[in-house]
Order: sequence, then structure tokens, then C-alpha cells
Amino acid sequence: MAFSFFALAAYVTFEWVRALASGHDADPSPVGIGLAAASLVIMSFLSWAPRRTGKALGSNAVVADSTQTLLCTYLSAVLLVGRVLNATLGWSWADPIAGLVIAAVAVNEGLEAWRGKSCCAPTATSHGPSSVETDAPCGDGCCSNDTALHQISTGKPAGHSP
Repeated sequence: MAFSFFALAAYVTFEWVRALASGHDADPSPVGIGLAAASLVIMSFLSWAPRRTGKALGSNAVVADSTQTLLCTYLSAVLLVGRVLNATLGWSWADPIAGLVIAAVAVNEGLEAWRGKSCCAPTATSHGPSSVETDAPCGDGCCSNDTALHQISTGKPAGHSP
């Protein structure tokens, strides 16, 4: 997973340098804005399900994979903001600059995955095989997205018993 994050960071950084060096401004694109908005919604839910499953199974690999999908959600958000700013205010530089921020986040996630510190990975002491709380948020606050998505999908606070 770490290599995937590092590759993503390298690609986004390369595209950032290329966009700024070429001086070619992106054209405003209503289709691009619509696709970025759809991707933002879809990727949010595609990240939540494997994260929940990974926590239930105690699988750091599955949680790390869902974190990569969550990073793709952030990329969709950045793309959307960049496209909207370009289309409405003519700020063609907004998208490449935001992409550089995402590259920094990808490097950080890659380093955490390399060290085995996946966000919200369950620990043996917090979740035994007989009592897995898949809807309970983790204690370090990095699963705030999980809590929000749980509330949206069920209408109940995370950890709420049926």
C-alpha cells in the first residue's frame, strides 16, 4: 500500500510541475465538474465499506486499501474545487496547487502505511474476536469520516445499538 501512495504522490507532483511549467491553462469543463462531483459521492461510500470490513476483520491491509480510496475521494474534492474555481473565477492555478497538497498527504499516508500505522486499524486489545464493534469510531479521531458516513447511511450515531 505504501508504494501505491508514493506512486500517487509522484504522479500528482509530476503533473503539477508539468502544468505549471507548460503554462497551459485547463479549459473550464461542465462535464469535468459533474464527473468530479459524482466521483466525490461515489468514492466516499466506496471507502467506507472496506474500512468497516477491515476493522471488523482486524486487517490492516484492508484498512490501508480503504484509506487509499479515501485519498481518491480527497482527490475528487480537490479536482472539483479546482475546476469550479477555474470555471467561475478563472483561477487556472488552483487545481495544480491543490494537487500538490494532495501529493503531500499521499506521502504522509505512504509513510504511515510503510510503518504499519494504518489509520483506524483495530488492535488486539481493543477488539477481541468475540466483541467486534464495527460501527464504533476509533479513539484517535481519524475515522471521523466513518462516523459521518454511518450517520448518513443509518440515521443513527456510530456505536448506537439497534
